Amino acid sequence: MSTVDPSLSNRDLMPTTAEQRTWGFYNYTALWFSMCMEITTYRLAAGLIAKGMDWKQAIGTVLLGNLIVLVPMLLNAHAGAKYGIPFPVFLRASFGVRGANLAAMLRAVVACGWFGIQSWIGGSAIDAMLVVMWPSMDGNRGVLWACFLGFWLLNMAVVWRGVESIRRLQAFGAPFMFIMAAALLVWVRVKAGSFGAMLSTPSQFQTRSEFLSVFFPSLTAMVGYWATLALNIPDFTRYSKSQSAQSWGQAFGLPVAMVLYTFLGIAVTSASVVLFGKSIWDPVQLIGLFHEPFVAFLAMIAVLVATLNVNIGANVVSPSNDFSNLWPRLISFRTGGLITGFLGLAMCPWKLLATPDSYIFGWLVGYSGLLGPVAGIMVCDYFFIRGTELDVNSLYHRNGIYHYTKGVNPRALIALGAGVAIALIGVFVPSLHFLYDYAWFVGFFSAGASYVAMMKLARPAPVAERAEEIA
Repeated sequence: MSTVDPSLSNRDLMPTTAEQRTWGFYNYTALWFSMCMEITTYRLAAGLIAKGMDWKQAIGTVLLGNLIVLVPMLLNAHAGAKYGIPFPVFLRASFGVRGANLAAMLRAVVACGWFGIQSWIGGSAIDAMLVVMWPSMDGNRGVLWACFLGFWLLNMAVVWRGVESIRRLQAFGAPFMFIMAAALLVWVRVKAGSFGAMLSTPSQFQTRSEFLSVFFPSLTAMVGYWATLALNIPDFTRYSKSQSAQSWGQAFGLPVAMVLYTFLGIAVTSASVVLFGKSIWDPVQLIGLFHEPFVAFLAMIAVLVATLNVNIGANVVSPSNDFSNLWPRLISFRTGGLITGFLGLAMCPWKLLATPDSYIFGWLVGYSGLLGPVAGIMVCDYFFIRGTELDVNSLYHRNGIYHYTKGVNPRALIALGAGVAIALIGVFVPSLHFLYDYAWFVGFFSAGASYVAMMKLARPAPVAERAEEIA
C-alpha cells in the first residue's frame, strides 16, 4: 500500500472504486445515441450533401469514418475499464507524469472550442425558434446573446452537479432524441411528398476524381469528429461494470446512432432541395422557413436536450479532468468545468460554423492533425510497449517508472511533434496538401511508429506484473 503524491492526484483523478462502476451496456449505448443525435452531427451529414454527394455516398462516408475511429476508441477504452483511471492519468504512462499535461492540454483546448460551438448552436437555435413564434424579435442581437448566455449557464449548472447527473441526463436524452428525430423525419417527408423525392438529389460529381477529391478529406473529417472522444474515452469507461459492457455498448451505439442520424440529416437536407430549390444544411434555418410555431417549440425543446447532452458528455468531462490534472490540489472537476466554459466563450465559435468548408475542412480536419498523433502514441504504448499492463501506483508518483526524465518522456514529445508536423505541413506547403487531407491518419501512424521505434531502442523499465494498491 502506498500514499499517492498529492501534487498528482485528487478525488476526481483517483481510480474508480467498485461502488462507482455503475455504467452498463445501456448507459454506453445511450451515451452514443445522445451524443450523436444533435445539430453538429446533422450539419456534418448535411454538409456532405451541400458539397455535392448523393445520399448513398454521404452515408457510406460517415459509416466508414466511424468504423475507423471506433478502433482507437475501443483500444483506448480498455485501460479505463481495466484500471478505473481517467484520460490524463492514462497519458502519464506514455508521456510521463508531467509530460502528460501537454498532450492533455491539446485535447482540452479542442474540447473548449467544441463547448463554445455547442453553446452557440444551442443559444442561436433558441433565438431562431423564438423568432418563429414571435417574429418581432427578428434581428434583435440582444435576444440572441441572452439566449446564448442563458444556455451557457444551463450547461454550467449541470457541470456543478457532477458526473452522476451526466449519466442520468444521457439515459433520459437518448430515447427522447430518438423520438424527436423520427418525428422530424416524418414531418419533412409529409412536406416533401415522399421519401423518393427527399432522396432524389443526384451526386454533383461528374468524374471519380472529382468525388475522391471531396471524399478523402471528408473521411478524415468523419474520423476527426470523434477523434476527441477516441482519446478521452477512459473518462467514461472507468465507470463501466465490465470490459464487455463498455466495448459492446460502444460498438453498437456509435455506428448505429451515427448512421441513423446521418440519414435524418441527409434526408431532410435533400428535402430542402425539393422544397426550396437549394441545400439548407442548418436545421434551425430550415424549420424557420415553414413558419409553424408549434413545430418551432418542439424543435426548441429537442435542440436544448440534444445540445446539452453532447456538450456535457463530450466537451466538459475531458477538459475538466485535464485542467484538474494540471494542479490537482486547487482545480477540481467543477473548477475545470468552469474553466472550460469561459475558454469556450473566448474562442469565437460562431466563426467556426460560418460555412461547411470552415466547419468540416477547417475545424474538423485541422484539429484531427493534433489529436491523431496523441492517439497513436497512447495506443502503441499501451498495447505494444506495456502489453496492457500498467503499474497504477507509479501513475500517481514522481519516483515511479513513469517519471522518465524529470517527469517527461522525451521520446513521446519527439513523436508527437513529428506527427503533428507531418500531418499539418500541407497547410503551409501546397505541394504537400494531400497530407493535410489525411491529417488524422498521417499523424496517428507516423507518431505511433516513431514512438515504438524510440521506446524499443530505449528499453524502458519493465512494468510491474500487478498494480500496487493505492491508499
